[in-house]
Amino acid sequence: MRKIAAILTVGFGMVYAQEAAEQMTQLLRPNMTLQYYKVLPTVESIDQWFSQGQFYGRLRFNSFGFQWKKELTRNGKAIRKDHAIAGVGGSLIYKSAYLDGFAFGVGVYGSAAEGSLSRREAYLYKAGKGVFSRYDRLTDGTSGMLSLAQAYLAYRYGKTELKAGRQLFESFLTKSNDTKMIPNAFEGMTLTSKELPDTVLKAAYLTRQKLRDHSEFHHIAAYGKVPGAPLDAFTQYTENDDSSMHIGLTTSRLDAHGIDDRLVVAEVKNKSIKDLSLYANYTGVPDLFSSAMIQMDYLFQNGGWRFQPGLRYMQQFDNGAGDVIGQNGASRRLITTGYRDPDSLDSWLVGVRLDVAKEDLKIRLGYTKVGDRADIIAPWRGFPTSGFTRAMSQYNWYANTQSYMLQVKYDTTSFYDLALLGRFVYQDFDDNKPGVQADSKVFTLDVMKGFDGASHLYAKLRYGHVWGKDDTPIVGKPGKFKLDPSYDEVRFEINYLF
Repeated sequence: MRKIAAILTVGFGMVYAQEAAEQMTQLLRPNMTLQYYKVLPTVESIDQWFSQGQFYGRLRFNSFGFQWKKELTRNGKAIRKDHAIAGVGGSLIYKSAYLDGFAFGVGVYGSAAEGSLSRREAYLYKAGKGVFSRYDRLTDGTSGMLSLAQAYLAYRYGKTELKAGRQLFESFLTKSNDTKMIPNAFEGMTLTSKELPDTVLKAAYLTRQKLRDHSEFHHIAAYGKVPGAPLDAFTQYTENDDSSMHIGLTTSRLDAHGIDDRLVVAEVKNKSIKDLSLYANYTGVPDLFSSAMIQMDYLFQNGGWRFQPGLRYMQQFDNGAGDVIGQNGASRRLITTGYRDPDSLDSWLVGVRLDVAKEDLKIRLGYTKVGDRADIIAPWRGFPTSGFTRAMSQYNWYANTQSYMLQVKYDTTSFYDLALLGRFVYQDFDDNKPGVQADSKVFTLDVMKGFDGASHLYAKLRYGHVWGKDDTPIVGKPGKFKLDPSYDEVRFEINYLF
């Protein structure tokens, strides 16, 4: 019934939205997030507050095929298994006009999925897990999601807007990351201001999060595994189970220390100096850990070519998380063999890149290095190496990891034309850390096509191929080797905007 409700709610709503809209008011970016380009008016009555608002509809289909180089079973339980899965769903979003500076927004999202794995094997899905809830599937067999992911009240004064409630918030480490069915969303208060010339200021106090494959909102920075819980309770999927979450920061440990996991964000982007872009961010969970990032990009041109070098530095601070975890806090997986200070989350990351572009072609060379300290913790779908060396589905911010990237992008100015993006990344992980994967080489190719005459229809094909080492010895375990991370993955998506 939940699956049927999800489809009907979204479907009927989209029909209404199509009838209400007189023209296209949104377009799809290559990262699959939406860009709204209708300015909502300021009105003088309650009636106009509603009637001059705007509906935005989206119908989408997502499919995933995943093949390991070698499937794996351990103690009679599957660890790796080839699979395929597809989901259909969409969203209906309403944004009101502004009355005395106040506005509101509501967003309902739905998804229904079918895959090749059985209900009890739902934990084996990789990227395709974003089209359903693993917890719901494993506990009651549900393969659909219906979520009120946005429900906020906003107040605008000049070029500053304050929002309170459920919303999407884009910053360095918090992203909607809307590449599946339901975006990553937050509860809390956010502030965005463009009052200062050539400057964008953002701030946030976030109390809850809803990852893309969750039906309900949950903890910001707490893993849900309950000590002593039976294996079939699947409690790890009830809270923040993002792949970049620290599994030692459990709800029980936070409760024992009287810590509320709240996320504080402050961010500034400035372009006051010609051709120079400055970007700084602070993101922290008080009493646990925090990070500070600064980035600089400089643009210069010659003979039609554009050159833009960039530098990013990020510092992570342990503000008490190590004490909460107790031991082995430096490793997200609590396997700290090979770590210099196994009980501290202090760490750092540096990234450099060079963009070379002409007309619709852009080439990027990128490099990142994580200090030989602790793993970087970032479970809010903003990726520390994004824009420098991160490839599709890759997590290359473990301690003492170096990554090198070559990226080629072709993207025409007209959104219904063809966009191509190819990446090759070499990821050099630390062989002396058993809790870190083996080295790998990654090739990805994205092809996105809009359709002239049907500018609200988009298709995107993604392919990823990973070559991994299969002969990396595990320190302290003679004759044992790290798992080979090799696999092939194909994704195909269709979006229809109303």
